[in-house]
Amino acid sequence: MSVEFWLTTLVIVITPGTGVVYTMAAGLSRGARASVVASLGCTLGIVPHMAAAITGLAALLHTSQLAFEILKYAGVAYLLYMAISTLRDKSALTVENAEPEPVRKVIVSGIVLNLLNPKLTIFFFAFLPQFVAANESGAFIKMVGLSAIFMAMTFVVFIGYGMFAASIRNHVISRPKVLTWIRRVFAAAFIALGARLALAGM
Repeated sequence: MSVEFWLTTLVIVITPGTGVVYTMAAGLSRGARASVVASLGCTLGIVPHMAAAITGLAALLHTSQLAFEILKYAGVAYLLYMAISTLRDKSALTVENAEPEPVRKVIVSGIVLNLLNPKLTIFFFAFLPQFVAANESGAFIKMVGLSAIFMAMTFVVFIGYGMFAASIRNHVISRPKVLTWIRRVFAAAFIALGARLALAGM
């Protein structure tokens, strides 16, 4: 396993994106447990993209403008939905959360966020082959192994982000003005990510 792979993977997973924003929002609003669940959901959302890259389906997505655009704008719409939901859910950031958000809902939201990002498929299609020679024996198995490592690092890093958010939760949720700005920041982050995705080309 090359040092380049570890370093590249680390840089990629620690760079804030949709998954990080969602995981931190979960940790800040629902606590440590929710941040772990959100991290799991975001990590599972990577699986279809890696599977597509490994099996070669990404090549079709890369060459089909229509397929790319449909998936891209579905992702943009979902990010805007997350932004609106963040602004409207004023009961989420409270000390007394009577009803914690269902685990399944948190996981599904995390999966959908990453699933509806076609750039991930194309990214892995370009990323994984850099560390596996085309004529290398057991190339398929090695790509699966590299994918598993990428997912494990993603899960760990996202938990770190989520735990940090959860650790400062009690210090901010008792301040109404701070909560208002936090909701606005997260909503703005989702909107910004949606705009970036909308402007992304193949």
